[in-house]
Amino acid sequence: MIEHDKKINLLFVNWLTITLFLIFIMIIVGGLTRLTGSGLSITEWELFKGILPPLSNSSWEKYFNLYKEIPQFKLLNSNMSLEEFKVIFYWEYFHRVLGRVIGLFFLLPFLYFFILNKIDKKFFKPCLTVLFLILLQGFVGWYMVKSGLVNNVSVSHYRLSLHLSLALIIISIIFWLILNIKRNSFKSFFQITKHSLPVFLIILLIFSQIILGAFVSGLDAGKIYQTWPLMDQSYIPGDLEIKHTYDLFDFNNHSLVQFYHRNLAYVITLCITILGMLIFINKAQKLYQPLFYVFLFISFQVFLGIFTLTSGLNMYLASAHQICSVLLVFSSINLYYFYIK
Repeated sequence: MIEHDKKINLLFVNWLTITLFLIFIMIIVGGLTRLTGSGLSITEWELFKGILPPLSNSSWEKYFNLYKEIPQFKLLNSNMSLEEFKVIFYWEYFHRVLGRVIGLFFLLPFLYFFILNKIDKKFFKPCLTVLFLILLQGFVGWYMVKSGLVNNVSVSHYRLSLHLSLALIIISIIFWLILNIKRNSFKSFFQITKHSLPVFLIILLIFSQIILGAFVSGLDAGKIYQTWPLMDQSYIPGDLEIKHTYDLFDFNNHSLVQFYHRNLAYVITLCITILGMLIFINKAQKLYQPLFYVFLFISFQVFLGIFTLTSGLNMYLASAHQICSVLLVFSSINLYYFYIK
């Protein structure tokens, strides 16, 4: 019986781990879909019909003609050929297919474990939450795409950040579950104490920074100032005018969004450095290894951010920057886990 439970437990962990990996790939593909300008190539939400790509010339012409009707084609890609359209189509198509695969891969084993009553009660609600959020993510993805089909050449940066935020919440819940199951414990993520509060706040700052990064991407705000450390030979760019308090919250302002993104990176790096110093001063040896990975990924992330900007937004560097942000989330959550008793 014990051996059987171990096998079920291993299956459960493997299921969550593969789901986590698939969502990680999904985030990478989503980022590349955005970077290649492919996100609006499929203008209809075909949940079942769109499982297969176009298989005939007439089908390709149909999708291409639908794309020709939206502002992105008319204002940016009016000279695009059918062969060029196929490239951006397949990026978005693969992104959507991967979303379907993730949904089914999570749903079917969940039902299997649920029917056999093999989901531990303390893990049932988090798993059910993940299932709901994965289903919700599909609708949010289409809600995001719709924002770029009528009056705009790209999707709303607010909806883009919502889409990415949901993905981060999903992978965070799954990663937290894996940490607990592998270490045979159940620590609540919101079991916040004076001891764990600083790391919890750093995680919130990292989440906020990634959302700001989505704003920068959605607005193409990285194209304005591509020098570092100064913006237009100044710490505060000349076109950034704050006349009223509410101007500080104008997240449609390209310069302001990039300014916030840069400076929050400095704040996070400083906070992690101070935290590291405190860990070494207190000789908390069990935290050395998880801290090392946080330092590793924040260092890579800062350098990738700088090189992405100064390279003129090189697509591969931008993708690596996004990948590293997810790894930073994982490493900071892992560190936080060790802080909770």
